[in-house]
Amino acid sequence: MTHTPVQVPDTIEKVIQRMRTIDEQLDPRDGVACFNRMYMRVTELVGQHIVEGTFKDPQFLERMDIIFAGLYFKAVDAATAKASPPAAWKPLLDARHNRTIWPLQFALAGMNAHINHDLALAVNATCKERHTTPSTKPVHADYLTVNDLLEQAEAEVRAEYEPALARLATADAEQLKHILSSFSIARARDVTWGSAVTLWQQQSFEPSYTMTLTGIVTTVTAASMVLLTPVVPPPS
Repeated sequence: MTHTPVQVPDTIEKVIQRMRTIDEQLDPRDGVACFNRMYMRVTELVGQHIVEGTFKDPQFLERMDIIFAGLYFKAVDAATAKASPPAAWKPLLDARHNRTIWPLQFALAGMNAHINHDLALAVNATCKERHTTPSTKPVHADYLTVNDLLEQAEAEVRAEYEPALARLATADAEQLKHILSSFSIARARDVTWGSAVTLWQQQSFEPSYTMTLTGIVTTVTAASMVLLTPVVPPPS
């Protein structure tokens, strides 16, 4: 079967629409759908704050958000075409139909792949396109502002599953809580900013750049495998 390439969105509104389309097409229990719902919520918040004038350089922030989302769509499209996905996304895509894994595990594993791997690439690609650098003050300041929006979305999703976690047998609950506490969006974005700066500095020296990026992929893959550890089926 030949798959028609999906047009890459070029506005925040089109990014959100593509996410809504993905949500409509997938089983709600699909691991990608679980991540997509959380990511869509974050993107809606970012879009809202761009309109409200929250960011110092809204044009940069919007363009970075579009490039960032495009890396996720690339992984989704590869899976749809039954092609090899980006390595950082492979654990989630391989486990997406495992019904022993909780939706929150899928959501956080997706955030792990997207933030810890894709975000540094998106920051640098946007800087290069707009002839600026990660060290430019508005770039980092707006990056930090997004952290608050992500923490809000993460808290909302975690709170959704707290009642179900409380009903689990103690041993299962503690194991699952331990797995879920191994990832924090705020910590991930702090680490990723360092990765973006390092990769930016290494871009003219390919061996170092490749070594750093390979290390990031290895770390992200291992973290996703931990986050996707099956413990006990979620309530149906």
